[in-house]
Amino acid sequence: MNTTIFYFTGTGNSLWAARQVAGSLENAELVSVSDFERDRGKISSEIIGLAFPVHIWGVPDPVVRFVNQLTDLPANYFFALATNGGQVSNTLVQLEKIMKARDLRLSSGFEITLPSNYIPWGGPGSQEKQNDRFMRAREKLAAIAARVRERERIPVEKGPLWQRILFSGFYKMSYPQVSRMDRQFLADEKCTHCEICRKVCPAANITMKDGIPVWNHHCVQCFACLQWCPPEAIQYGKKTAKYERYHHPEITLRDMLKQ
Repeated sequence: MNTTIFYFTGTGNSLWAARQVAGSLENAELVSVSDFERDRGKISSEIIGLAFPVHIWGVPDPVVRFVNQLTDLPANYFFALATNGGQVSNTLVQLEKIMKARDLRLSSGFEITLPSNYIPWGGPGSQEKQNDRFMRAREKLAAIAARVRERERIPVEKGPLWQRILFSGFYKMSYPQVSRMDRQFLADEKCTHCEICRKVCPAANITMKDGIPVWNHHCVQCFACLQWCPPEAIQYGKKTAKYERYHHPEITLRDMLKQ
């Protein structure tokens, strides 16, 4: 039974979640969404997984584009892992609808709560809180792997009704604006011109001008550039300088550059 888990990640949470499940399955491979978009390889797996972060209470644009490219698939079991900072909202229901429009059926969908990387609203929380989320996520992912092995078809997980109504509205209003939300990024005087921000950006949204990063308005709001900056020189607005940076402790910069 072959399994391919496609992942999109900015700070490593979704890659880590995908690894946890893949490690409990036989013949499972991980492929980044970016690699698929670039190489357009043929998918021959019987089981396909999607691992991605919740962005603005919905499915991030790279994942929407990925699903819309899927054709002629042998897989009859699809599952999804939606990593989030505590509010999955209607994300997996939205993914279900996107897939249905492609005549694909999402067999199961799970939310995985991990430390938040959305730094405009603060840091990832105390180390104690982070460790608790890692432990709970690890346990849940082991249970998910068992369900995937059995190809269980179950309803996707979702947030409370008020959250799905309210936050789905925010997503619809914000989605067309996301690509230009990079206008608040800047590099301060701590910038060492290392270009890691450019290299780690999964959207290839950053170019360098006189050694300083420039954002080119096709941002996906993953915050990889900010969270992986070694001297913490990249800011988003005026508040982020005082907040703790975060990327998953088991994911390395090398892992991200492979994406």
